[in-house]
Amino acid sequence: MIRKTATAFLLALPLAFCEPVAAQAPVTYTVAFPNAVHHEARVSITFAQLPAGPLQVRMARSSPGRYALHEFAKNVYEVKATDSKGKALGISRPDPYGWDVAGHDGTVVFSYTLFGDRTDGTYAGIDARHAHLNIPATLAYARGLEQRPAEVKFDLPTGWQVASQLRPDATKGTWYAPHLQYLMDSPTSLGPQKTRTWQEQGRTIEMQVLHEGTDAELDSYVAQAKKVVKEAAAVFGELPEYDFGRYTFVANYLPQTSGDGMEHRNSTSLTSNRPLRGTGALDNLGTVSHEFFHSWNVERIRAKDLEPFDFDRANMSSNLWFAEGFTQYYGELLLRRAGVYTDQQYCEEALNGLVNSILLSPGAAKYSPVQMSQQAPFVDAAAAIDPNNRANTYLSYYYIGGANALALDLELRANHKTTLDAFMRAVWQQHGKPQRNYAPERPYTVPDLQRVLGEVSKDTAFAGRFFRDHIYGHELPKFEQLLAPAGMQLRKAKAGQASLGLNRFQFLPDSSGAVLPATSIVGSPLYVAGIDREDVLLKLDGQPLKRAKVLQQLLAKHKPGDVVPLEVRARDGVRTVQVTLQEDPMLEVVPLPTATRQQLAFRKEWLNGKTK
Repeated sequence: MIRKTATAFLLALPLAFCEPVAAQAPVTYTVAFPNAVHHEARVSITFAQLPAGPLQVRMARSSPGRYALHEFAKNVYEVKATDSKGKALGISRPDPYGWDVAGHDGTVVFSYTLFGDRTDGTYAGIDARHAHLNIPATLAYARGLEQRPAEVKFDLPTGWQVASQLRPDATKGTWYAPHLQYLMDSPTSLGPQKTRTWQEQGRTIEMQVLHEGTDAELDSYVAQAKKVVKEAAAVFGELPEYDFGRYTFVANYLPQTSGDGMEHRNSTSLTSNRPLRGTGALDNLGTVSHEFFHSWNVERIRAKDLEPFDFDRANMSSNLWFAEGFTQYYGELLLRRAGVYTDQQYCEEALNGLVNSILLSPGAAKYSPVQMSQQAPFVDAAAAIDPNNRANTYLSYYYIGGANALALDLELRANHKTTLDAFMRAVWQQHGKPQRNYAPERPYTVPDLQRVLGEVSKDTAFAGRFFRDHIYGHELPKFEQLLAPAGMQLRKAKAGQASLGLNRFQFLPDSSGAVLPATSIVGSPLYVAGIDREDVLLKLDGQPLKRAKVLQQLLAKHKPGDVVPLEVRARDGVRTVQVTLQEDPMLEVVPLPTATRQQLAFRKEWLNGKTK
C-alpha cells in the first residue's frame, strides 16, 4: 500500500495536531447510477469538520500500478458544492485537475457526474449491466485530508452486488478504507457477482466474477486458480497477512471488457472479454497467476522510488524490471508448476517469448533494464500521437526483466546450489513481510536487491557482476549455455528460410501493397535498403504484393543472402531498391528427447510444482 507524499504530509500537519486522526470525521462517498445505460454515475462526497479556508478538491492524475498520466478529471462534469445547510458554494478551477470550494461552514457536500465506458484496470466502465470502477478514475479527494478514513455507499441497481477489497460495514451499508491511499488502491466491481470462496493457509481467498458462461466453467476455472495460488505461496513459503483477512479476485469477463490485470494490496482487477473456457480460460488464468504474484512482489515487496505513490504526477521507477519483469517470469512458471502447461507448452508459451524478445531486440542490446524501467511514464498506456522509434530503442520491462529472471534462475541452479525462489523468499523476509500502516517498513532499492543476491548465492562478486552486466548494463544472457543443464536447446525456429527481418506489415485493403507502419528494425534488410515508416512495398522480385500469403510464397523461393529487387513507394516517390534477404531470426527453445538423467532431474527441480 502507498503512503502520502511529503508535501501532503506537511499540509496535513496543522489539522493533525489540532485533532487526533481517529476523531476526525470520515470522508463519506455515495455512488449512484441513475443513468448507467449512458455510462454515467453520480458521485456525492461529504467533507466535514473542515478548517477555515477553501477546500481543495482534486481528481487523481495517475493510478497505482500505472506510471503514465491519465487525467481522470476529463470525465467529470456537472460539478456542484453546498454547505451543511444546502447553500450553494462558489467553485473555482485553479488547474485542469481540480476545484477549490470557498465560503463553507466547515462542511462541503461536493457532487459531480462521472462518465466511464472503459472496463479495465485503469478507468471506469459503467453500463446497465455492471460498473467496474478504478477508484482514482472515480472518486475525488481533498488535499489535507489524506489520512482520514473513507466510507463509501454504493446505491446499487437491483441484482447488483459489490466486489472489493474495501472492508464492508453491514450496519452502515458502507465500505471502509483506513485512509486515502488504501481507498485509491481498491478497485470495485458492481454487478450480479458469481462468488467462489476458499481457505488457503488460514486466509480467505475469494473470486468475485461477472461472466456469461456456466457455473461449471467457473468451477473448473477456480479449481485451476487454486493450484496457482498454492504454487505462488510455495515460492515465498507463506501467504501475506491480508489486511482484512481476505484476498479478492475482482474479475470481469464480459464481452464489453478490455483485457487487463491490475495488482492491488489485497485484491486484483481482472478484466477480459475472453470466456472461461478453451484458450480463453488459459489466457485469463495467466493474468490470475501474474497478478496474484504481485500480492508479494509490488504490493508488499515495494520499490523505494514508488513509496509514496504520488497521485498528482507520473511516477518513475528504476525497478520495474524486477517488479513487473520477475513477476512476468513467475506468472508463466507458476502455470507450469500448477500443471496447466506441459514442458513443451511452457517452452512455446513462455520461454520462446522471453528469449526472442531480449536476444532480437535492438533496444535490449543498447539500454539496461533500469533504463527500460524509467521509460514507463511514456509507454504504460500513455497517450501520444507523434511517431517514435521504440522498435529500435525499447524493450518492455516485463520482457527484459523476465528474461533476466530466467537467466538468473538457471545460473543460480547450475552454479550456486540455490534458486531464484530462495532469492525471492529472502527479499520477502527482508523487504516485504515487515509492514506498517498498510505499507512496507523497508522498501527496497537496486543495491538492496544486489546485496540480497550476494547473500543467497554466497558470492558477492557474482552478485556484483550480474547487476553490473545485466541490470545496470545491457549484456545479453547466454541462453544456449544456460538452458543446456535442463536438457533444452536454443535453435533457429526457421533455419534456412529467407526473410525481410522482424519488420511487420499491414497489407492494404485494395491489395496494392504492404505498408510498414513503424520504423524499420535496425540491421534488417529493409533498414539497410533505406526503407522506413509509411513506405509501401509494391513488388518483390517483380511480383505485386497483394496479400501476406503472396509475400510468404515469394520469400520461400529464395534463400538467405539472395539479392532481390523491391519496388517501394516512399515519400520521395516510387523507386526500386536491391534488398539482401536474411535468415529468419526467430528462435525457439525445445526440450531435447535425448536429455540425460541429470538434465531431466535439473528440469524437474526447476519446473515441477512445490506442492505435490
